[in-house]
Amino acid sequence: MDEFDIIVIGGGPGGYVAAIRASQLGKKTACIESRGALGGTCLNIGCIPSKSLLHSSELFKKANSEFKSLGINTGNISIDITKMMQHKKKSVDTLTKGVEFLFKKNKVNYFKGHGSFLDTNSIEIKLNDGTKKSIKGKNIVVATGSSVLSLPNITIDEKVIVSSTGALSLPKIPKKLIVIGGGYIGLEMGSVWSRLGSQVEVIEYLDHITPGMDKEISDSFLKILKKQGLKFHLSTKVNSVKKNSNGAIVEAKSKEGDIKKFDADVVLMSVGRKPNTNGLNLKKVGIELDDKGRIRTGKNFDTNIPNIFAIGDVISGPMLAHKAEEEGIAVAEYLAGKYGHVNYDVIPGVVYTSPEVAYVGKTEEELKLKKISYNVGKFPFLANSRAKINDEADGFVKILADKTTDKILGVHMIGPDVGNMIAEMALAMEFGASAEDVARTCHAHPTLTEAIKEAALAVDKRPIHF
Repeated sequence: MDEFDIIVIGGGPGGYVAAIRASQLGKKTACIESRGALGGTCLNIGCIPSKSLLHSSELFKKANSEFKSLGINTGNISIDITKMMQHKKKSVDTLTKGVEFLFKKNKVNYFKGHGSFLDTNSIEIKLNDGTKKSIKGKNIVVATGSSVLSLPNITIDEKVIVSSTGALSLPKIPKKLIVIGGGYIGLEMGSVWSRLGSQVEVIEYLDHITPGMDKEISDSFLKILKKQGLKFHLSTKVNSVKKNSNGAIVEAKSKEGDIKKFDADVVLMSVGRKPNTNGLNLKKVGIELDDKGRIRTGKNFDTNIPNIFAIGDVISGPMLAHKAEEEGIAVAEYLAGKYGHVNYDVIPGVVYTSPEVAYVGKTEEELKLKKISYNVGKFPFLANSRAKINDEADGFVKILADKTTDKILGVHMIGPDVGNMIAEMALAMEFGASAEDVARTCHAHPTLTEAIKEAALAVDKRPIHF
């Protein structure tokens, strides 16, 4: 058998980053990926292709309904869905090949196939060409990611009943799209097809969308999406989805007990994800799982087996590509004898709709639950000059700071380009900044980021422009 210092099972954002960093640190490293392309769900059928469609659909919407008011006359606008999908595929292919180039550059041994444990140091690879190969590793990192969940007795066929994967590759624009689940992925994909002309309705079991998000932001987000034409059925439980000659019928039950039926050309199942721990022979080597099927890990991503580690969506924490990347670097550095670290209190999240939603740190609800006293500073984009001239004035910036120390505890934004703006506040929180530190920092004018400075001033009840 070929022997390695570190074997990484999974070539997604966590796995490929761990493999590259381990090799940079002088470790003989192998990475096993069954998809045949690196980058995992995120790059191939998740974050990247969805952002391509979000960008294309937003440009279409602006050209179709907003350019004229700016004095830009475009004439008749039409959609070529085939070309839109080709552009998305080209973007994905370019990036996956880019990661493969990085493997060659950093001398990572790349095996295209499915890996599973033979014992605590040996991995059998069922290669994609039909052959088998076994390799040995001193340390093994499981980074196999996650896959789509469905509801009981509802089968995803990726044609009529689709996951996000199918929703990214629909051959034509559905007249009516039903989205089951009001989380980030469902709302992003619902926004794409709504902009392109679909009638979109969202069915959510809870009484609010985006579970876990700061409630004030969530409520504002719901109002904006409704204004954009999406319809919502909250506190509603889906009982069944049955296909017919026209598409499907979704049967659901409201909180009051009313049975509702929804016709749809396409139904998007978006109720969450599950860790990919099956097919790895984890039980054979004795790796412990928690009650959600995730691998139990300690502070250094170690499992109950001393030389086996796990990162990303297969362990606890938010299922985010950038969280997995940070863990990939941390575990590689730990295995190389260095100090690997992830600050889980400062992991940002973004919903890439229009407007975007972004957050980092604690929500108001979490602070109240923990009985932490805090001050709130808010500033609306309606009062930001750049947002106003760009006709993107929906939303606001909200900063939560400790009442005694003024240390920033959480930041929540809804508005234009906040997915980029949140980085400033993640950096501020990483350095333990106070709201006053941000308020005293000069921000360029006219920029959207001035809303951050004003929100920081508002923590002390002294905003200038509102």
